[in-house]
This record gives sequence, structure tokens and C-alpha cells, in this order.
Amino acid sequence: MELDRVALQKKVHALYAREHAELGERGTLEQLERGLEWNLAGALSAGGVLVFPHAGVHDCGHQIAACAQAALDSGADKVVVLSVLHAFTPAMEAARVAVAAGADPAAFAFWGIQGPGIAGRDEWKGDHALISWRHFWRAELKRRGIAEADAPKVYERYPYLAGGKPHELPGIDELARLTDGAALVSTADPFHHGIGYGDAPEATYDHDEAGLAHAKAVIEAGIRLLEPGEYWAYNQHCVEAKSDARDSGQVYRYLRGPMTGEVLDISITDASALYDQPKPTWVAGALIEWKLDR
Repeated sequence: MELDRVALQKKVHALYAREHAELGERGTLEQLERGLEWNLAGALSAGGVLVFPHAGVHDCGHQIAACAQAALDSGADKVVVLSVLHAFTPAMEAARVAVAAGADPAAFAFWGIQGPGIAGRDEWKGDHALISWRHFWRAELKRRGIAEADAPKVYERYPYLAGGKPHELPGIDELARLTDGAALVSTADPFHHGIGYGDAPEATYDHDEAGLAHAKAVIEAGIRLLEPGEYWAYNQHCVEAKSDARDSGQVYRYLRGPMTGEVLDISITDASALYDQPKPTWVAGALIEWKLDR
């Protein structure tokens, strides 16, 4: 049965609202405290990139918090967040599939970079990928007693259909200017797995020790492709891994140049209820640090 993407989008937003309500102020502060386990500001100060998940907030909130804290501690006066743009319409999915099969991204109306303040398409307004980022950013400002007017300015950008050629994306030069001197962070759930994501039952892993090891190996394989800028190979890796970072990953690697990436932490979210599918159906999120090559 074909996936009802519009219905799924509504269900995802309802899930996020419920999970954030469950988290509350106390849970938010606990996640912020857990985020202090890492000190990642140096990577951003040196021009690197941090990547955080956007799956279940109970599962990965601490990883998001760590990136918000690092951005605040980096000394930058602006923060650029490169987001996933999910294909929540049949036309968006069809375009993504066609580009992965070799079609020219320029043939599709979605090709380009969206975000607040950019004229044109506005599918980004319905995306959920940065809901938890915004939550922990505001919460960390509050925890530190920083007024939003006095905080670094945050810019959200949503690239779509990089197609192995991030340098050709409309708006990429403007984005390069925006990211100059900025703390650059991104979001990704780089591994979706199981029956609900179309994997054959006999080929699935549970989210146990073996499943985690497999997820990490797949995520690291993508990192190894992106490090030297093998954009098309990385694009196709994301198709196979069911990673939603095919566009954002290509863009931040193009903007920053050669980097070395490292998975610092992995989180797991069970997605079987979301998709009304049997287990195993799960998502692996990762906290990833990218450092510039010297």
C-alpha cells in the first residue's frame, strides 16, 4: 500500500507535540544537563560542523542540546542550521526518486534552498526536523539567562535535490556568504531500518547490540564517502541507508571543504507505532562531529 505522506506528516507533528509535552521543563533541563557531557564548541569555532538527530526527543534530546550549547559557546554571532527537508508530498518524493535515478535536479520545481526570509517555495514551514532544535535552543538561552535579542542570530536553511552537485543548487552562493564566520550545525537521522521502512523481515536487525553496530557501520560508511567530497556516491549511499541527510550532508561538505567526521554517540527511536508496522522498525540518530582537515 502506498504511503499516505500527508497523513504521516500530521501524525509526526502530533507525536512531536505529545513527546514535548511529556518532556516538560524538568525533562528539558535533564536533557540539557546530559548535553554537557560533550564540549564541542571548538569544532564549530574552527569551522567544522556538528550534526544532531531529530527523532524521538526522549531518545536524542541530549544530543541536540549538546549542539545548541556548542553553538552558543563557539563565540559566533550567527548560527546556520542546515536542515533536512522531508518529502511529505508525492511530488517531492517523485522528484527525489527521479534525481537518484539520474534525472537533472533542475527539472524539478523543488530544486534549491528554502528557509525563512527566502522568497519562493515554503515546504520548510511544515517540516518537523527543527522542532526539537528550536526547543533546546530556547531552553538553553533561558537556562543561561540570555535574552533571545542578545543571542546569536539563527538562520534555518533547507536544501533539496543536491543530486551530487551541491555547487549548482540555486542560492548556494548566498548560503556560502551566510555561513562565513557562522557556527554551522545540521540535522540528520542517517539510518532508518526495518519492516516499516521496506526492509525484508529476514534482513532486519533488532535495535540491540548487533543492530547498533550495523547502524554505526552504515553511518560511518556514509561519512567516509562525504569526507573526500564523493557527492554522488554519498547521495546513493543515503538512498540505500534510508538516510534523510542526502542534501544537507552534500551542502555542508561543499561549504566547508575537506573534513573528517566521527560518530560520537548513537540514539535509537522505535518507529513501529508511527508507521503502524511490526517491529523491528526503528531509526538510528547520531551525534556527529566534523573537523576541518588541516
